[in-house]
Amino acid sequence: MERGPTDRLHAHLQHLVGERHPATAPQRLRETESYLVDQFASLGLAVTTHPFDALGGIYRNVVATLPAAQEFLAAPFLIGGHFDTVVGSPGADDNASGLAVLLEVARRLAGRPLDRPVQFVAFNLEEEDLLGSLAYAAHLRATGQDLHGAIVFECVGFARQDEGSQLRPSGVPIPVPSVGNFLAVIGNEHSRSLVESFIAAASCAVPAMPLVPLIVPGHGEGLPDTRRSDHAAFWEYDYPALMLTDTANFRNPHYHQPSDTIETLDFDFMAKVTDAVTAAVCELAGLTKP
Repeated sequence: MERGPTDRLHAHLQHLVGERHPATAPQRLRETESYLVDQFASLGLAVTTHPFDALGGIYRNVVATLPAAQEFLAAPFLIGGHFDTVVGSPGADDNASGLAVLLEVARRLAGRPLDRPVQFVAFNLEEEDLLGSLAYAAHLRATGQDLHGAIVFECVGFARQDEGSQLRPSGVPIPVPSVGNFLAVIGNEHSRSLVESFIAAASCAVPAMPLVPLIVPGHGEGLPDTRRSDHAAFWEYDYPALMLTDTANFRNPHYHQPSDTIETLDFDFMAKVTDAVTAAVCELAGLTKP
């Protein structure tokens, strides 16, 4: 019997969860990189690694590409998330949840007739000042490569239904629900149309999932909490990008802790995120119906 989406997400998480840090768990970090390469390859995607110098060594981002249905010049759409952790945390929500959703979205999109290529990118060293995504965005800009847009996953597996489960980040200029059951969609002014397109497609596909959009000026300098993931690397190079997040420490008490384990995650929430992203990418990459 074929596995359902929550079963597949759980299976990925069983492989991914565990401390993945360049200094304290380098072998586990490399094993995670290999797992991602193998999983993307098993879907028939073209997989490469993007090496970059950092922390006195060579690290790699994993890049899998789904080509457009027909050959013509169209800027690719990028979906990504990081695969390293902080010291001492198994990183289930941060960010194995994002990787599991990334792999499931790739599985759903593989073989679909899209009008533009889609890149699935797993970034290394996000927890080290975004070193992997900054290297990749710099590479794209230096080689004259455009992006139609980027969606970055940052903690997308933790949800709660109880009143008071959501905190409001300081300085956020919009109302924030006090129940932690929504997905935040964070973009900057340059990414406004991307945010609006994502909200429209996701709301239609998954009306039961609350979405809270936030547009910040510039590169988000005035609200540092909105820059805390790999989307900010693309903002720095003036690519449109948004972050999808459960808001991390503003909701999840296990954030960056040893207790960030599979048992704390909400798989129904993750499945809804997967549905929403699949529908949005189908719209953004030129397929009208997912």
